[in-house]
Amino acid sequence: MCGIVGYVGPRSAQDTVIDGLRRLEYRGYDSAGVAVVADGVLSVEKRAGKLANLEKVLGETPMPVAEVGIGHTRWATHGPPNDVNAHPHTGGARRVALVHNGIIENFLELRARVEADDHELLSETDTEIVAHLVELQVQSGVDLTTAMQRVCQQLDGAFTLVAVDAAEPGRVVAARRNSPLVVGLGEGENFLGSDVAAFIEFTREALELGQDQVVSMTRDEVVVTDFRGRVVEPRRFHVDWDLSAAEKDGHDWFMRKEIFEQPRAVADSLIGRRTAAGQLQLDEMRLADEELRDVDKIIIIACGTSFYAGMVAKYAIEHWTRTPVEVELASEFRYRDPIIDATTLIVAISQSGETADTLQAIRHARAQRAKVLAICNTNGSSIPRESDAVIYTHAGPEIGVASTKGFLTQLVACYLLALYIAQVKGTRFGDEIDEIMEHLEAMPGHIETVLERAEEVYALAADHAGTRSVLFLGRHAGYPVALEGALKLKELAYLHAEGFAAGELKHGPIALVEDNLPVLCVVPPQGRDHLHGKMLSGIQEVRARGARTICLAEDGDSSIEPYADVLIRLPKVPVLLQPLVAIVPLQLFACELATVLGHDVDQPRNLAKSVTVE
Repeated sequence: MCGIVGYVGPRSAQDTVIDGLRRLEYRGYDSAGVAVVADGVLSVEKRAGKLANLEKVLGETPMPVAEVGIGHTRWATHGPPNDVNAHPHTGGARRVALVHNGIIENFLELRARVEADDHELLSETDTEIVAHLVELQVQSGVDLTTAMQRVCQQLDGAFTLVAVDAAEPGRVVAARRNSPLVVGLGEGENFLGSDVAAFIEFTREALELGQDQVVSMTRDEVVVTDFRGRVVEPRRFHVDWDLSAAEKDGHDWFMRKEIFEQPRAVADSLIGRRTAAGQLQLDEMRLADEELRDVDKIIIIACGTSFYAGMVAKYAIEHWTRTPVEVELASEFRYRDPIIDATTLIVAISQSGETADTLQAIRHARAQRAKVLAICNTNGSSIPRESDAVIYTHAGPEIGVASTKGFLTQLVACYLLALYIAQVKGTRFGDEIDEIMEHLEAMPGHIETVLERAEEVYALAADHAGTRSVLFLGRHAGYPVALEGALKLKELAYLHAEGFAAGELKHGPIALVEDNLPVLCVVPPQGRDHLHGKMLSGIQEVRARGARTICLAEDGDSSIEPYADVLIRLPKVPVLLQPLVAIVPLQLFACELATVLGHDVDQPRNLAKSVTVE
């Protein structure tokens, strides 16, 4: 989820691009770079770290005055954040410069092909190979637009690409597939951006590019084609948001925006996970199959929301691999003298990759010769660097302190790990793994369905503005969802909220139930052992004592209707995957209730995004 800007017009390209990047820095802050074309010469400047690092360099040594430029703020996926991996990237002749948001699934295959022709690649990114391919096309005699169309036909994955060619100094060309890109229409100038925040100071007239489309842009003309070169008519719209809302894609909070980004985030986390032969592959699996086969115990260590993702993972890993799993709070792990050895796999889950408790826990585990696999959203952070293997979640930056898309993408990574171990150990047949992957790949659509019903949840939240206590109930994989739902309400609305396993009600928690107490119940899908019936029994118990039951149940489940005061419908999905859809209404509920109560949703009191001290 990088920030991308393109400009062609009479203004200073350097200043206009930097101005746009400043508004998009929330989308990526690992590195930043700019390329301009002046008098047929390409100039590129880029630096690791915040945009301020690049601005300092440009302040000391400005780029040539130019009317065409592109820029990028990076959220690292392939290759750690450093100067070399920063965008823009160029072809070998430094004629073409290109920036990229997304993931190129087949970049290893393309890289091997280009390197076989003696092209030297300088970075570890999947982007540089595209710059080389585009440059090879223009060197063959075609224009930049045709080159982009041809190269896009070779690419697998999700991408926004923006390029300039020193031999076509008045043109910027861009393409998109499953990754955002909008065009800003000015008078004698035009703009490109990952979103409208990049150019809203200059124009509010915009074009939204569709799937598999290429835009070719000069000062006075914008032409949109498909990847085959056929001209298409894009949708034009007027932006009536202010700058703050534009940065949030029209939402009031970054967190709400991030909730609505979850279908895309889940889809991105699934990209490139299968080889051409259909086998699962993971980002940086530096553990040999033999080492994984020798694993006889898995311990998941995490904190907060990541801990609840780990609890869901326990159900999936044990069910699919028949390997025992423990889930530990990272802050407690090393103080209880855990029993671990070379046959133990430690799975460390951390959104930031810098969580102090988790980092200390994996260091303790490595000292005991255990293998460590990290699940992380931040390329190049400490926990992935100190682990034997990594699964990156590809959620993109998460600005809201309370994690949303981070949680869902961690769940996806946990499911992928479980299936990968099942593949290596042979505990599931290939067709069984394929079936589960097909269910996973359908999840973005299911999450979108839940989000389409958001207004129902918002109305429910508004009805509970006077509530001081809320309980959450779940069973099986729904139990961690109940815990995470309660945590979101604590974090954002500052209310007393507790999550319980429904079977534990009679062992104490039912004493909390009183008239009109809201109890949110995550109802398992029908047909899984006795889970569904047992959950209904728990719901009846609290309802009989005056609770107001708010039930999350799958479409078509009529048996829940007599016991639900409020019914929120979920798409039909397998029981182990239900957390991916069940948590979304709870996120919306907490976000909206906090908004109604007048709290700062993005920066709740007393909390920080990354806890870097023990």
